[in-house]
Parts: sequence; structure tokens; C-alpha cells
Amino acid sequence: MRYRPRHIEGRLRALAEHFKIVLVTGARQVGKSTLLSHTFGDLKSIVFDPVQDLYGARSDPDLFLDHFPAPIILDEVQFAPELLPAIKRRVDEGDATGQYFLTGSQNLSVLRSVAESMAGRVGIIHLDGMTPAEVAGQGSREGWLASYLDDPDSFPSTVAGKRFDVGEIGRFLWRGSLPGLLDMPDEMIPDYFRSYIQTYIERDVRTMENIRALAEFDRFLGLTGALTSNEINTSQIGRDVGVNPSTARDWLDLLANTYQWIELPPYHGNTIKRLSGKKKGCLSDTGLACFLQRISSPQALVVNPQFGAIFETWACGFILRQFSSIAVPPQVYHWRTGGGAEVDLVLERDGRLYPIEMKCKTNVTKRDASGLRAFRETYGPDRVANGIIIYVGREIFRVDEHTIAMPWNMS
Repeated sequence: MRYRPRHIEGRLRALAEHFKIVLVTGARQVGKSTLLSHTFGDLKSIVFDPVQDLYGARSDPDLFLDHFPAPIILDEVQFAPELLPAIKRRVDEGDATGQYFLTGSQNLSVLRSVAESMAGRVGIIHLDGMTPAEVAGQGSREGWLASYLDDPDSFPSTVAGKRFDVGEIGRFLWRGSLPGLLDMPDEMIPDYFRSYIQTYIERDVRTMENIRALAEFDRFLGLTGALTSNEINTSQIGRDVGVNPSTARDWLDLLANTYQWIELPPYHGNTIKRLSGKKKGCLSDTGLACFLQRISSPQALVVNPQFGAIFETWACGFILRQFSSIAVPPQVYHWRTGGGAEVDLVLERDGRLYPIEMKCKTNVTKRDASGLRAFRETYGPDRVANGIIIYVGREIFRVDEHTIAMPWNMS
């Protein structure tokens, strides 16, 4: 597979220059190992296994580190947590940076140990699926989000003309954004995701949770495809799957802790409006969402009632992927009133609010900006920046005085 540059390569190198340990987190198959091997090509890489104690890393971590001295890449380190105290002792002996490069696809088991034992020694960076710019081989360019946060008023002129040709939207969403799919023919995509889910359950789910009701968990996983970009009701999920609400909540947390599921808390602020108090959930990859819903082709997706939700899922993930290249990323929320006004994504930084809507349509009108206008009226023009509508058209233009429409494949 031909390597495509990733947006976070520059920040990854910077972390390696200033921290003794660098941890790259992210879901399975998002390219963590490939990124490290490409960026630090001279380093040896070892991949750990949940069953085998490879080279005695778990039974005798100090001897393992003697045999494999730094600098080194240690892949899927959550399967060898015994190494972490030994690594800490090693890096405390000197001042050299860029000694250990770790990857992990399970949030709690890696981050908790690293955060508690290696504070000040480790730089953490998160990797997700590929953006349109990365798919087009232009990952060295920064995404548009930083420009929007820095200066939303002049933002349209800074991104004009930066649209990437990555094919039709239906095919792009149906295939998903995992690097391993880029050069794979369409007919092999379902086989890829079938194997992906099986590996995910065997290597991540069973090692993190003692789930005996695998048939129920399989139904639960399939249901998340239909629930993507919707508010979460664990009682309803439990009834649909046949488990109690607390189990449904635990399983959603498991998906989130393995980077397969994203949850957006509701935004309230200081308002007397009746607002939704429910979180909104999204799967991290649209190709996986399509497979879980048994959507058989790009053509089937564009006529499916879930097409809009799948597009919103992708756009939300695309924006969150740009957080890794921003030094101080914003907080992220969704907003919905009891009267039905809503904004798909609300970003908050430095006390200012940045509302973003997603519309799976080729033409955007002032009516499509009604949620953004309601949000601005609720919280006031001093706090709310000009909003964005991400849509599937080809031109960037102003919808109204405070809203621009932007093509989905800009970067």
C-alpha cells in the first residue's frame, strides 16, 4: 500500500524532540504503526499480543528492555502493561528525548497507566481515520479548523480553492477512512469489515470485558450503526438488544474506550430555554457504520434513509480529527431545544462558541441556517462566531450575514 502523509506528522516529530516517551492512540487499523515506522524509519518495532508473552515482555520486562534498547517502537503496549514501570525507570536515568514510541488502541488500559506513572515524561497524540486531504496525498497541509477558530470572519477567504477530488461522496462514505482500504477494490470492502469486527471482538472486547453474551453484544454492535448521529437512550438500546440499561451503558463505554464510538455532551450555557440533556453518539468510521447496517454498495447508501446521518457522522469525525494538530483544541458539544432547533456541533474555546451544521444536500438555503440563527439568538452575537454549514456541493458561499456554506471535501 502506498503511504499517504498524515496531518499530525509535524506534531509527532515535535513531541519526539521534547518528550522521552511518545504515545500514539487510536482505533484499530487507523495507521498508528505505519505512521511511526514512516516517521522514524530506522527504529525497530515490536508488536505485542494479548495471548503470547512476546520475548518475555510481561514476565521479565527489564530483561526485555535490555535485549531491545531504546529508541524503539512498542506497538499495542496495552497487551504488555508490565513494561510501563520498567520504561519509567529507564527514562528517569537520563535526559534523552524520543526514547520509546508506544501505540495503543484501548483508551483506559493505556492512558490511565501512562498518565499515572509517566506524567511529564510522555507526549500523547491521537490518530483517527484519514481526511480528504490525506486520501488525496496532501496530508502535509493543515486542516481548516485552526483557521476558523483563529479568525472566523475572514475564514472563507483562507480556505477558498482548497477542495480535494476524492471521488463521489457516497463511495467515499461507504468505503470509510481507514488507510488499509485506500487501494482495496469495492467488492472486498465487506470482507475487510467482517474481519475487522471479528478481530476487534477477539482482541479488544474479550480482553477488556468478560462479555459472555456475545450474541447480544453482536446485536448491540449492529444497532450502533443505526444509532449513529442520534441522541442516546440507553433504556431503549437495552430493550432492543435484550440487556438492562446499565449493561448497554457499559458497552457504549467499551466502544468509546476502544475509539470506535464518539459521544458529544449537550451544550446548555446560561439560558432558560428547555434544552435536551442527552448525549449524541457517533461511530468513528462511516464504512463500519454502513457495514453494520448491511448497506451493500455506494449506490445503496445514497438512497438509504440513513444517508444524512452517515454524512453527519463523517463530518463530525472529520472535525474532531483536526484537533490533534491544534495545540489547544476546543471543547465539543451538540445543541438541541425542546422546540426542535438544533446545531450538530458546537465548539467552545476562549469563551467563544463556534456552531457547525452538516447538510447532506447539494444546495443550501437560508432555511438550512435556522438552527444556527436560533443558537445565535439564544447566546448572543458577542459569544457566537459566524457559523458553518458543511454540505455536499462544490462551492463555498455566504448563506446569510453570519453563515457560510462549505464543501465537505475542503481542507
